[in-house]
Amino acid sequence: MNVFEATNHYIRKASRIMNLGPRVEQLLLSLEAEHHVTIPIERDNGELAVFSGYRFQHNSARGPTKGGLRFHPTLDADDVRALATLMTWKTAVVNVPFGGAKGGVACDPAQLSQGELERITRKFVERISQEIGPQRDIPAPDVNTNAQVMAWIMDHYSRLHGFAPAVVTGKPVELHGSEGREAATGYGVICVAENFLADLGKSLKGTSVAIQGFGNVGLFAARFAHERGAKVVAVSDMSGGVANPAGLNIPKLVEFVRSRRLLAEYQDDDVSHITNDALLIHDVDLLIPAALGGVLTREVAGEVRAKIIVEAANAPTLPEADEIFARRGITVIPDILANAGGVTVSYFEWTQNLQCLHWTEDEVNARLRQIMTAAYTTIREVVRTRSLDWRTAAYIVALGRVAKAAMLRGV
Repeated sequence: MNVFEATNHYIRKASRIMNLGPRVEQLLLSLEAEHHVTIPIERDNGELAVFSGYRFQHNSARGPTKGGLRFHPTLDADDVRALATLMTWKTAVVNVPFGGAKGGVACDPAQLSQGELERITRKFVERISQEIGPQRDIPAPDVNTNAQVMAWIMDHYSRLHGFAPAVVTGKPVELHGSEGREAATGYGVICVAENFLADLGKSLKGTSVAIQGFGNVGLFAARFAHERGAKVVAVSDMSGGVANPAGLNIPKLVEFVRSRRLLAEYQDDDVSHITNDALLIHDVDLLIPAALGGVLTREVAGEVRAKIIVEAANAPTLPEADEIFARRGITVIPDILANAGGVTVSYFEWTQNLQCLHWTEDEVNARLRQIMTAAYTTIREVVRTRSLDWRTAAYIVALGRVAKAAMLRGV
């Protein structure tokens, strides 16, 4: 089962519980538009290279579509379909006025110069400039894209259509970005984890945590967990991971990876090196998968020792793994709730751009915590009143909001 099929599995499961019927279910499963483009550029050595680009829009019933752009060599159409669909449910869960979209370019940024990346980005914007816009579809950063890439997108779109900072979010603060946007997804993950632990009469202080993925999301999740007294005992990136049962020195690790070095190169007398697979089955209280999707498979699920999983990555858990976790009494807080902090602060950035406002980081974080806590509380009530798992409850909340909006607007 690929990621797109897995996503649709969860939608159908929630739809059956809600008795939405086959016609509404088909409406919610269908994408509104798929844009496939080719991106030719001249490499630094003078050679011609052609890349595949995608921008898919899933559902705009609740507002303009919203979703990240990722640059990754394995990116394909099924990945983009699944991720665009997830964005629809994610925006609905936190109740911000967007639908879902996703896109990107199948390329390996590690093999490209900064100039080549800029040329790919600008050519991509040329190809899709009629399909995006502040009131139509608003991209954002995702895997291997960042504030600089968003700045290029804003600049090139503005050259074609006039000044439009709200066309994209995740921009540098100096170029009309929002305070707190870079840390938002990681901050939201920790907000949700704190709420769940509080319901158990616990806190992050002293809780052991393992985090797979030490890019933007995993790094900030680790930092915020560490600041709240959690014992982060293992982290990893694509090169592997490091572990220390007494707790890692997270500020030191953050400084290390921000110097553009991989964790496999990290040396310290107190740490041991582990694989990404070993991290997933580390003996911890809380596991945070914050890398790519599909890592929690049937085989891995049987060996996971954490009792709580908070999904910082998109679609890290396959359906068959979810069933095993349910049987084993392992709680999974789903991606469409746990990692929605990024799109929430993207909404704040979009709002500030449209209204020519600027909020402080404290204002942004306070608003973010309020929205994440409200979303968590809503889903918790569905979990308790209907005796459902967290993922199914989240999909029921999201599908209900999207279906009602679609019906009210008229098909």
